[in-house]
Amino acid sequence: MAALRALAASRLLVNPGFAPRPGLWPLPFGGPAPSSRAALHASAPRPGPRVAVVLSGCGVYDGTELHEASSILVHLSRGGAEVQIFAPDVPQMHVIDHIKGQPSEGETRNVLTESARIARGKITDLAKLTAVNHDAAIFPGGFGAAKNLSTFAVDGGTCKVNRDVERVLKEFHQAGKPIGLCCIAPVLAAKVLRGVEVTVGHEQEEGGKWPHAGTAEVIKALGAKHCVMDAHVDQKNKVVTTPAFMCDTALHHIHDGIGAMVQKVLELAGR
Repeated sequence: MAALRALAASRLLVNPGFAPRPGLWPLPFGGPAPSSRAALHASAPRPGPRVAVVLSGCGVYDGTELHEASSILVHLSRGGAEVQIFAPDVPQMHVIDHIKGQPSEGETRNVLTESARIARGKITDLAKLTAVNHDAAIFPGGFGAAKNLSTFAVDGGTCKVNRDVERVLKEFHQAGKPIGLCCIAPVLAAKVLRGVEVTVGHEQEEGGKWPHAGTAEVIKALGAKHCVMDAHVDQKNKVVTTPAFMCDTALHHIHDGIGAMVQKVLELAGR
């Protein structure tokens, strides 16, 4: 090893192009390297936006839609966001057998406990979420948004929204911080934030491509504006929505639409 180091040193001295100058690190591929001070600053990137992701359980029929949640987390990671995951500590409305598509009689589950499956255990009670400590909030879809975060699945336009969900939406809105919602979750904003603009996709089923198209009429009845789009940004209210699985389409289209939503939320967060 000593002989190899000596040989390398001798070659560096013979070729002045590779000779390190004061304050610079020698580079094996030539060209000046940054000073130690510059390297230190380069290794400390600007902190990304702090984003709260609010889950509603685990499983499309009685909780969070897993593909939507995963897609949101992937795009937030790629965008350099600092993510914290939340869910309310409340019982699920019911438990659905995802093979049969029917309720499991006599079985009960907790929304926070089930959401922890998606969060890999790193999850916090929604009661502790405040807009002061975060730059944006995102709500994935899944029937949990309509069953556990609200009673929309049962009561439609006369639904009630979970107390902490309502509080969080109002806090972020009043603080001028962006809110992202996908799939059925935009109904939460339509119920809580009067006059907000959202999309859940198209207003006609179009041969089954938009099986939940009737949701748009309920959103209008709540006093919100429904926009027939694949994604929509309400610039005034800083609310970003995309239909996701409200549309019967390929998974990669869902992933891309959610990516566009996440990117816009991060832009509006201004970090």
